[in-house]
Amino acid sequence: MKDKVLKLAKEKNAVILAHYYQTPDIQEIAHFKGDSLALAQKAADTDADIILFAGVHFMAETAKILNPTKKVLLPDLNAGCSLAESCKAEDFKKFKDQYPDHIVISYINCSAEIKTLSDVICTSGNAIQIVESFPKDQKIIFAPDKNLGGYINRITGREMVLWDGTCEVHDILTAEKVLKLKTENPDACLIAHPECAQPVLMLADFVGSTTAMLKYAKESKSEKIIVATETGILHEMQKDSPEKEFLIVPSNETCACNDCAHMKLNTMEKLYNALKNETPEIILDEELMNKGRNSIVRMLDLSKELGL
Repeated sequence: MKDKVLKLAKEKNAVILAHYYQTPDIQEIAHFKGDSLALAQKAADTDADIILFAGVHFMAETAKILNPTKKVLLPDLNAGCSLAESCKAEDFKKFKDQYPDHIVISYINCSAEIKTLSDVICTSGNAIQIVESFPKDQKIIFAPDKNLGGYINRITGREMVLWDGTCEVHDILTAEKVLKLKTENPDACLIAHPECAQPVLMLADFVGSTTAMLKYAKESKSEKIIVATETGILHEMQKDSPEKEFLIVPSNETCACNDCAHMKLNTMEKLYNALKNETPEIILDEELMNKGRNSIVRMLDLSKELGL
């Protein structure tokens, strides 16, 4: 099946983009894998005719907004995002209207509609730098992740107004589960994604984006690392450092894992069928894409200026 997928991709001049939360087999056949920032940058630069996005809906939408004339495929249209779904455009518009003197910085984990209501998009990899690129007295609404927004407020000393949204994969992780693992493994360090709740982040030795966590894990002298994020990241960590032991903070008592059900909807067979039939395709209204593109391009331009 892997060979069939790659053969089809070559025949159709398709690029396969995969997020680190995908299953290992999908990560291994991707032409490019990365976090949200890297994938957005790659989507903006590709010369492929077809973009097959092994990720979730908002990621494929972003790729389509950046490539309105290309065909963008998502293997399973049900691969959504709890964070994006926690921020409906109609509700956010009313929220935004309460703060007319605020600009809007939105995390990339949001719908195309929210991107049209935003001044600039950010990812966990560039969020602090994007926020800090604005004057200290600039009033800001940050959406939709209150955990990431709260973390940025604490780091920068800002008082951004936060939309009340969370990622169910990260927000479910508790300080109790972390402390249990730390007690059982006193020699381990803890790294966490900023989408985690504040009590978890306060216990972490390092807080960073997916790519930053990978870099830290590779360079760390610790031989045992507790990881507070989605399970899929362990594949790359173990490839980079086979001699180290990685322990994922579990989401429940029955499994030593923390899977995103949406990310794991994609399978090798679905990738093959998507390429073969060139469907499911992401279709967006032209006006929506034009409005949403400004905030994404602004992020990409700022990231380039900031060397990210």
